[in-house]
Amino acid sequence: MATDYRGRQDLTPEQDFICRLQGTEPPFTGRWLHQKGEGVYACVGCGAALFDSSAKFDSGCGWPSFWRALADSCLRELRDTSHGMVRTEVRCAACDAHLGHVFPDGPQPTGLRYCINSLALDFLAAVKGKSLAAAAIAKDGPATR
Repeated sequence: MATDYRGRQDLTPEQDFICRLQGTEPPFTGRWLHQKGEGVYACVGCGAALFDSSAKFDSGCGWPSFWRALADSCLRELRDTSHGMVRTEVRCAACDAHLGHVFPDGPQPTGLRYCINSLALDFLAAVKGKSLAAAAIAKDGPATR
């Protein structure tokens, strides 16, 4: 089932499969899985800043994992009953792109594990002397387009 995706139309077929058709990339294959740099992870569809690199951790699940979002307002959560299980789907609040899922088995203080497809993310490296939020804005302007 397709999302109400309102982001870029120039995504690769693989990104479109993830963001619009709620697909999943194979585990341990994503570009950002082992990324250790300081910066911000943004929605590939619209550029909205979603996760700070300081919240990224190695969960061993095969996808980039974060224990918190930049703000509660940047994500939308929906009940997902596909594939014979109940999960919580995570979408970009700005463009409705499917990002992945969130699980209640992450580290403290939140206890959450946002398990996100690399293909749904861009990584914006921190700019020396600027905040991480400024790095996200430097790419394409403010995320609220």
